[in-house]
Amino acid sequence: MVSYGIYYALGFVAAGAALTWLVGWPFAIPFYLLAIFCLNFFRDPERKIPEGAVAVAPADGKVIGVQADANGGRVNIFMNVFDVHVNRTPIPGRITKIEYKTGEFVNASREDACTLNEQNVFTVEGNVGGRPTRVVFSQIAGLIARRIICYKKIGDVLAAGERVGLIKFGSRVDIFLGPEWEVTVRDGERVSAGSSVIARMRTSGENA
Repeated sequence: MVSYGIYYALGFVAAGAALTWLVGWPFAIPFYLLAIFCLNFFRDPERKIPEGAVAVAPADGKVIGVQADANGGRVNIFMNVFDVHVNRTPIPGRITKIEYKTGEFVNASREDACTLNEQNVFTVEGNVGGRPTRVVFSQIAGLIARRIICYKKIGDVLAAGERVGLIKFGSRVDIFLGPEWEVTVRDGERVSAGSSVIARMRTSGENA
């Protein structure tokens, strides 16, 4: 969020001002650039949430893995340091579980990061397109990302695309979907949290 960006930016600006006074402005440039980077990193733009029986991306970034079969699907989204890092719920519903898991900080683009790394796992149950559904998604820390922030608590009722937290400085979000969903994104696609559709609800009787 912007407040986090301002917090960090003010620190770098203060350091830059001190260096300007002590040794001259050229030495302060890196600190001013870091202040700009922090303001950009913690940006939190408004998003147009699509209507209909769909699941939206929980994070900005690049899709680095898609698995789909008769039992459901999984989508892995990698966020680099230039992506928006505010995370959103893929579907409307109630948070029935939040599980925080300690772990390592290996590169989030690695396949085993989903099992090795520190993460925060949401379970959201709701009704989409007239059908009950449950979606699980994980905020996963990365090599540089060392802090996961959660805005919500168990029992909170969410609108589709509502903000649920953020991860500081590069990371990944995985989403797990049941057999009632058809994954519509592919490896290599770039998605935006809250506005990009990653799956659609199958019609009744439609085969997985």
